[in-house]
Amino acid sequence: MKKVIRSFVINLAAIIIISQSVEGFIVSGGYQGLLFTAAVLTGINLAIKPLIKLLLLPINLITLGAFRWVANVFSLYLVTLLVPYLEIIGFAFPGYAYQGFIIPEMYLAKIWVIAISSFFISLITTFLFWLF
Repeated sequence: MKKVIRSFVINLAAIIIISQSVEGFIVSGGYQGLLFTAAVLTGINLAIKPLIKLLLLPINLITLGAFRWVANVFSLYLVTLLVPYLEIIGFAFPGYAYQGFIIPEMYLAKIWVIAISSFFISLITTFLFWLF
C-alpha cells in the first residue's frame, strides 16, 4: 500500500510539472482532473505497464534497451484514452537560439507531444523515486 501511495504522489507531482511545462499537455477539471489522471497513470504503471514491457521484450533485447521508451509512450497514450480530463494536442514550437545553437521552429504533432511528455514524466518520476 505504501508503494501505491508513493507512486500516486510522485505521478501527481510529475503530471503537475508537465502540465505547466509542456504546451500541448492539458489537464482540465482542476484538482479533480489532476487526481484522476494521476490515479489512472498509477494504475496503468502498476498493472498494465509490466505487460507492455513483456510484449516488447524481444524488440527491447534486440535493440539492447533502446526501445524501452515505447512502453512509456504507450502507457501515456492509454491514459489519454481513459481519462476525459487529459488532452494532448499538437502545438507550434517557436524555435530556440542561443549563442549559435539553433533549433528551428516547427509544428509538433500529437504523437511527438506524447513522446516528449512521456520522456519528461519518466525523468521526473525516476528522479523523485530516487529522492524519496
